[in-house]
Amino acid sequence: MRFSKLHGCGNDYIFLNCLEGAPEDLPGLARRLSDRHFGVGADGLICAFPSATADFKMVMFNADGSEGAMCGNGIRCLGKFLYDNGWTDKTGLGIETAAGERRMNLWMEDGKVTSATVDMGKPVVEPPISIAVRGIAYTSIPVSMGNPHSVIQVEKPEELDLEAVGPVFEHWPYFPDRTNTEFVRVDSAGHLTAWVWERGSGETLACGTGACAAVAALHQAGKCGRDVTVRLPGGELRVTLTDDGRALLTGPAVEVFRGEVDG
Repeated sequence: MRFSKLHGCGNDYIFLNCLEGAPEDLPGLARRLSDRHFGVGADGLICAFPSATADFKMVMFNADGSEGAMCGNGIRCLGKFLYDNGWTDKTGLGIETAAGERRMNLWMEDGKVTSATVDMGKPVVEPPISIAVRGIAYTSIPVSMGNPHSVIQVEKPEELDLEAVGPVFEHWPYFPDRTNTEFVRVDSAGHLTAWVWERGSGETLACGTGACAAVAALHQAGKCGRDVTVRLPGGELRVTLTDDGRALLTGPAVEVFRGEVDG
């Protein structure tokens, strides 16, 4: 079984071509291949399927085998995976996801995709809630990007022990399907710094839907503008909020390597 490994700002996924058929037990395969010691190593598995309603369908699994609805970094890398391998010649794609169809424009250098802009849809920002962890009260702003997010403004996100506090936020009872959590510092109206705990994967170097959620939540709170660069441990993503409330996500897509494993 051939695969490619790609990343967007260090948020890495294994990609499979399932256009003519898929291996059995994709959740189990995601767990096995995502293992960083006994497998390929990744934050999850993304499969390209045919779609009856769009150009392609994206099916994604987190590293623990749970299925995800949407992934901002993953969908950009999917566009590169499809284009660079010759399965499409379009630079504007519609991708069916469990969160709805997402439109994407691919940006090229020397005939290869280097980055993409994805219309991530309209973030749904909910009223803040209070979450107490280890005796500290945090204000969480829940945001839906087709998947659940909890945006928390902190002064020094880089000093948080995410391995300790991340699972507490992920499994907080307010979020019945668990949640992704973004710990965000406002550097200026046009710059945010964020650390991410992803449900099902743990600490990751970046999160595209999380970057959009952070900008949407903090813009609504009057803390940042509409066109924002989000700095993450793995790199930078640009989020632009349109006048009609949609989030446009722009960032890199990088192939790491290609390989073959037993199915």
